[in-house]
Amino acid sequence: MKLNLKLFAASILVALCAGCGNSDKKETTGVIYKGVYKSGPEEKSFNDCETGNEFWATDKAGLEQEYAKLNFQKPYEPVYIEVEGEKIKATKADALDTQYDSIIVVKKVVKITKVIPQDMCN
Repeated sequence: MKLNLKLFAASILVALCAGCGNSDKKETTGVIYKGVYKSGPEEKSFNDCETGNEFWATDKAGLEQEYAKLNFQKPYEPVYIEVEGEKIKATKADALDTQYDSIIVVKKVVKITKVIPQDMCN
């Protein structure tokens, strides 16, 4: 009886700690993109500082609200952003302006500021 109780207690402990050994693994996150973002009624663009490529930006993380909080007097004012996201190929079904062949899907806003670092983004 005592042996069965010990086995039962040990099996519960093993079940509870099944994920404990994975603490060394880092949580995977999306890619961080750094660049200049502009928003207005007809444009939501992201210019990647690293590559110089321009993308249509799709907001899934509140980027538009963060941009609005900066209280610009007119649309299309550039801001520097660091966002977590992914780049995807645009299709004809996306009905985007033909100047954009790819889309950046913003999943998390890391940083947004009116100050555009000249050493990174010319």
